[in-house]
Amino acid sequence: MNPSFSAHIAEQAVHWLIESQSDDFDQHQALQHWLQADSEHQRAWAHIQQVNQRLRGVASPVVHATLQAPPSPARRRALKALLLVGVASAAGLGLQPHNPLPGLLADYRSPVGQRRRLTLDDGSQLHLNTRSAADVRFDGQQRRVRLQEGELLLEVVNDPRPLHLLTAQGELRLGSGRFDVRQFDGFSLVSVFSGSVSVAGQPLLAGHQARFAAGGWQAVAPLDPNRAAWVDGMLVVSQMRLGDFLAELSRYRLGQLGCSERVADLRISGSYPLADSERILAMLEVALPVRVRRFTRYWVNVEAATS
Repeated sequence: MNPSFSAHIAEQAVHWLIESQSDDFDQHQALQHWLQADSEHQRAWAHIQQVNQRLRGVASPVVHATLQAPPSPARRRALKALLLVGVASAAGLGLQPHNPLPGLLADYRSPVGQRRRLTLDDGSQLHLNTRSAADVRFDGQQRRVRLQEGELLLEVVNDPRPLHLLTAQGELRLGSGRFDVRQFDGFSLVSVFSGSVSVAGQPLLAGHQARFAAGGWQAVAPLDPNRAAWVDGMLVVSQMRLGDFLAELSRYRLGQLGCSERVADLRISGSYPLADSERILAMLEVALPVRVRRFTRYWVNVEAATS
């Protein structure tokens, strides 16, 4: 069995499995909408149900105590941890060795809607954006950081050891400076605020950003100064398509956030607080001729305002 779904979809499936145990009709409706939205969701859902069944057959007092405990926030946290470990366990679930959902087992993770700041052993600062995961390995000869999924910002200090940043596309070498790296399907986006990054001897200098793919740098462009606004808890945009804006906002909230084609090409500018996505949606109705239709808390669609 080789499940073809990403780590963050697996985490969503865990969320929905836990929510489905309630008697909330809206939650069950939202789950059905989530399942219908993408076949990847359906594959993850089928897999997490298998994980749940396997857990019930595990001869462990800790597992049994968690499954049988009365509903509470502590039980939810414990059950979520058990399910995530179960999903990611190649030995327990028969996953292929090359697909162990590494983001779920990374050294450092940030869940949906949260950000983390870490001080590394050399004094460098590592910031993780929403739905992100990274591994860190330092020794006497080198420093290595692997971005498993999502986005990170590194503030690298001077150190005689080189710092290597690995993404799905390969290996980058960073000097001291400030760098933002985001993993997409098929490429990474690298932004250099200070210092320089190189791949195979090809440098990317401060004030620039570029895609990094198998062949090296692609589409080198001037740096978007708002690229790292997320570190300060803000989403800052200038004349962005509403459809793209909502896709970006959806990274910071659970559930389905959709957009009608009639309004997708409207343009939006401004600074928006990521800690309160509901406030952002309310602001949209003031700034643009749109209405926010909430089917449930986890199923939201932005549509044209009625006349």
